[in-house]
Formats: sequence, C-alpha cells, structure tokens
Amino acid sequence: MHEFGHFIVAKLFGIRVDEFGIFFPPRLFAIKKGETEYSFNSLPLGGFVKIFGENYDEGKNDPRSFVSKPRYVQAAVIVAGIVFNLLFAWLVLSVGYMAGLPASPDQNALGPVTNMHVLVAGVLPNSPAEKAGLMSGDQVEEVQTATEQFDLRPLNGDRQAAGVTNFISTHPDASVVITVLRDGQEKNFLAKAADGVITGRKAIGLELQDIGTLKLNPLLALGQGAMLAADITQNTALGLVSFFGHLFTATANFSEVSGPIGITVFGAAAIKQGFAAAAVLTALISINLALINIVPIPGLDGGRLLIIIIEAIIRRPVNPGIVMKLTIAGFALLITLMIVVSYHDIVKLIG
Repeated sequence: MHEFGHFIVAKLFGIRVDEFGIFFPPRLFAIKKGETEYSFNSLPLGGFVKIFGENYDEGKNDPRSFVSKPRYVQAAVIVAGIVFNLLFAWLVLSVGYMAGLPASPDQNALGPVTNMHVLVAGVLPNSPAEKAGLMSGDQVEEVQTATEQFDLRPLNGDRQAAGVTNFISTHPDASVVITVLRDGQEKNFLAKAADGVITGRKAIGLELQDIGTLKLNPLLALGQGAMLAADITQNTALGLVSFFGHLFTATANFSEVSGPIGITVFGAAAIKQGFAAAAVLTALISINLALINIVPIPGLDGGRLLIIIIEAIIRRPVNPGIVMKLTIAGFALLITLMIVVSYHDIVKLIG
C-alpha cells in the first residue's frame, strides 16, 4: 500500500512509472501494461516502485521524469506513501468495526458494546499471577477459593471486572483458583495474594478490564475507525520518539520493538486469535511504516522530503554527490538497526 501511494500519485501527475513490484527480486513473473511493468517477486518483505527520474542522473530534460517536475509535485509523490499507509490503516479498522472489534464500555464508542467479558489486561512482573502462568489476553471465566466461588459465566454481558477484583481482595489469605479461556481452551491457575505487589495490601498482581464487542454500520464504523487510527497513530508516534531519543543516547530498550521476524511471530498469533486481532495488527504495522518513513533519515521518505524542502529554499538542486553519500549512510544506519532488532527478535523467540 505504501508503494502503491507513490505509484498512483506519480501516475496522476503524469510521471512515467517503469515498474511496480510486489515483494522483492528475484522475479517470479511480470506483466507489462502500457509503459509499466507489474512484477511479482519471491522475497515477501515488502514492495517497490521504479519511478523514472527518481535518480538524479536520469531524465533531467524529460518532461515526464520525476526530477523535472516542480518540487511540490515531487513532495506529493513522496508523501503519498505515508498518506496511503494511514488511509489503509483507517480502512482496515473501519472494516474491523463492521465485523466487530473488541471494545471497552468506557471508551468513546459510537454504538453499544455487547457480549462483555472480563479480560486480563496486564500482569505485574514478579507477581503471584505471573508466577502462576496467567497472561495478558486471558479471558476470566471463574474465580474460586476452597469455600467460595465467583462464577462469571451466568452473568455474561454485565460489567464484572470490579467484582472479580473485589472477590480476590476480600480473600487475601486464601489460595485462589482462576479459570480462564486461552486460545479456545479452559485453563486453571492457582495463585495466592502476597505483600509487595502493590502498596498497602496483599495482591496477586492482575489488572482486569471489562471488554466486549463493538459492531457498527458502515458510516459509524468509518468514524470509529478514524478515532482508533488517530489514537494508535498518536501513541505510536510518542513511542517512536521515545525509542529514537533513547537510541541516540545509547539507552534504547530493543525488547520493546520488533523487526520482520517478530512481526511474523505476532502476525501468526494474531491470525490464530481471529479477524479482529489480525485487523488491528495490520493497521498497527501500516501506521508504524507511515511514521517511520517520516523520520528525516536519508534513504527514507522523510530524508528525501527534507532534500526537496532544502532545494525549494535554496532554489537549486543539492549536490548529487552529497545526496548519494547521505543516502548510503542512511541505509547503513537502517540496515544496522534492522540487524540489531532482528537479533533481539531471535533472542525473544528462542528465550
């Protein structure tokens, strides 16, 4: 979708596009339609578009080349990839809301949240809950001690997270059996509240939340999808700013980010969980691609856009030799970053 944004906007401005490729070479097959070759390749790590005149040494005097177009046109072609990533995320989330996406009754929803259940939203580190094996995403079905039981199943549809929390809090000295639904299977975990998990009282370290399903008509789904896309974009942007800030101070936590290997693992897990999880992850990846490409590093769209802005200010092209050196340096930085992130992905996978 990112490359399709560059492709379609270049076409709209009359720029010649030589090839639009799905995945990366080696090539499997290609079809030529008009002046553009549409190829399907064997390495499923993205896509590419070859725009005539994108390199400084070609098409300088050709009216259909990228380099001969006004700088606002060049900027539009570059920005189009980022915009299409964001539009695609909005569309995916909107379709998700048409089918039904998880939602909290406390969020700003444009419709009723139905089929509510209690979900484990977080597990505190080194807590009895973590040691017992409970995980974020578990759906709580039943909580009981040796003498009492809090059964949620007959009460499905009501808010119950506060009730479960209160039940556990009122039995601080009892071992609690928590029955959850995980990947379609019921599992039982035994935990006992302990001191030091939270301040002031014993706790087992569970953060619970009421979650239901929000299903909307197409018009409302577009509005709700836009709201969620904006929220994800804002939170992702803050996370990326924090990560790159720590990266330049050599304090970045690489366990908080994932590369292609980590995305593959999370993607497989999301598909197993169903359409809703896969839709949200797809939108999240698309938004991440948009925001990462804004970063003004040569080799990314943001770097190319920065050069175009500088050229517009000084009213002449930047020395191609300088641009080439900066681009090589930018690619070297990106490749190094990808290698480091992939290493941490592998460590997390085997650990």
